[in-house]
Amino acid sequence: MNAEEPARLLVGGTEVARYVVDPALDARHGPRPYLHPVRTLGGTVVTDALPADHVWHLGASLAVQDVNGTNLWGGRTYVRDVGYTWRDDHGRIAHTGWSARSADRLAHRLEWRDPHGAVLLTERRQLTAVALPEAGPSDGGGLSAWRLDFEYALSAPAGQNVRLGSPATNGRPDGAGYGGFFWRAVSAEPASAFSASATGEQAVNGSAEPWVALHGTGPDGRAYTLVFSGLGDGDRWFVRAAMYPGVGVAFAFERPVTISAGTERRGRHRVVIADGALDSATAAALAAPSTPTVSPSRQPGRAPRPSPAGP
Repeated sequence: MNAEEPARLLVGGTEVARYVVDPALDARHGPRPYLHPVRTLGGTVVTDALPADHVWHLGASLAVQDVNGTNLWGGRTYVRDVGYTWRDDHGRIAHTGWSARSADRLAHRLEWRDPHGAVLLTERRQLTAVALPEAGPSDGGGLSAWRLDFEYALSAPAGQNVRLGSPATNGRPDGAGYGGFFWRAVSAEPASAFSASATGEQAVNGSAEPWVALHGTGPDGRAYTLVFSGLGDGDRWFVRAAMYPGVGVAFAFERPVTISAGTERRGRHRVVIADGALDSATAAALAAPSTPTVSPSRQPGRAPRPSPAGP
């Protein structure tokens, strides 16, 4: 598939996401498959790609800044006792073949490659668009939402351990342990983040809460809510709202993680994409593993603005 022909995900005949599998990007931007634009059922765009503040942020994607010394995230690499530095260490996450393609499910194979093209990891990935109970037009009083299931298995070669690191594990302070599944959102107004027990970027970043939600305002001026769940063992939430809106599942938030030779690391993350500003009770119900039918409740105003924090 060419970069000009992204795959599509549909819910009930409505296109909700496009998946760019082979982007023609500068190596410094961390070329990799990504979802953009992702939309609510009401049509509000909830992802950003190639933003001016962090050009290497690509919608919703899977990437790690330090994979055995290769930067697959894009941008500058954080070097201990030096800081962020431009280095010729950028690799590519390459689509190598489809396993399945349908209106609501995309499955394919990938290779995580170093700057010279050598394979660091192989991956099997599946993306599924799921219709939710009671979902319907927001102006009809029903819950207007759908869910993305993002599943993968990362396999290390038989003869080599693969170390996954982050700026935090390489010496950066201030909760910058990003790297893993990351969703760069877009918001015309300051976004806000919350979980079942905390509100605000600083309180939620680095936590292991069962779910995290992000309120934002799309380019069309309409409110939306994203509800993230599915942390793996040892994972932490990476959350930004003040400088830019984004939520990620961080693999190496405080310490490096190793995929032992010949083994694999599996993950399954779920993101509910909803029109409107949902309250905590509704977000919690949507994040529950069984995703039961819920009575929607929208806040008339926006959640409190979080305290500023670093990028």
